[in-house]
Amino acid sequence: MYEETTVRTSDLRATELDSPRLYDGVRTRRMMSFVVDYALVLLLSVPAAIVVFVLGIVSLGLAWGLYAILLPLIAIAYVGFTMGGRQQATPGMRVAGLRVARLDGAPVDPALAVLHGVLFWASVSVLTPFVLLVALFTRRKQLLHDLLLGTAVIRDR
Repeated sequence: MYEETTVRTSDLRATELDSPRLYDGVRTRRMMSFVVDYALVLLLSVPAAIVVFVLGIVSLGLAWGLYAILLPLIAIAYVGFTMGGRQQATPGMRVAGLRVARLDGAPVDPALAVLHGVLFWASVSVLTPFVLLVALFTRRKQLLHDLLLGTAVIRDR
């Protein structure tokens, strides 16, 4: 006979993040945005290194210890202020036409953006470029840190 099945409306409704169009070319664009972003981080580190040099002279060499953490500090501030900002993307991501979206629909805040960047570097340092292989097997082309944080990088245009 006829069986009555119940279907939840949430199962029928496709969310914006389920559209395959949002993930076309995302892997290639992410790699391009990585190169642009870290070129910008290196450019930002030059004036910061000059400031640390001058502070080192003034502090009789004590401030030169900041060189050890200078690049990570600049990268963390860069990711926190840009990806955690209004546009939800770093300048490199904007050039590539990408942005970060949370799967729950909330905006990415600066703390989550920093955690996203730190987990990316941790996964790359442990898994080397093999971390990119994860994107071949996920529906939304997410990397390991995206899966852990509940985010996805999508096309903005």
